[in-house]
Amino acid sequence: MPQQNFENDNIKTRIVDGRQEIFDCLRGKYVAMTPEENVRQMFVRHLIDGKRYPAGLMGNEIAINQNGRERRCDTVVFDRRGCPLMIVEYKAPSVKITQEVFNQVYRYNTVLRVKYLTVCNGRQLFCCRVDYDANKAVFLKDVPCYDDL
Repeated sequence: MPQQNFENDNIKTRIVDGRQEIFDCLRGKYVAMTPEENVRQMFVRHLIDGKRYPAGLMGNEIAINQNGRERRCDTVVFDRRGCPLMIVEYKAPSVKITQEVFNQVYRYNTVLRVKYLTVCNGRQLFCCRVDYDANKAVFLKDVPCYDDL
């Protein structure tokens, strides 16, 4: 996919005790501002404001149990019945999206078995639809609007 720009005026930040924080609208609290967290908040706002994803059907830092070990998916999007629909993995803009990043999200998907996998570092965005029957991932040109999932 081409270079991405997810700048958004709806992002709230503040400084507390010399540390910059960013508001996580899904968790309803301020969290430490890191490059990866900035990507997450910009992309979540893009999904909500631009792609009409219901905030109430999304969650950040969703815990899963993978082979007896707790892991956390950066963002999970759910369908209207509450079933996982998409996993989103974020990286800082300085982190290249490599096969290892895809392997990470695929490992999470062995637990959730979602229809869509998305990886974003704020500069690059990859979204694929998982075709379980053909045992392959079909890369999309863009993240679909929520109603098209």
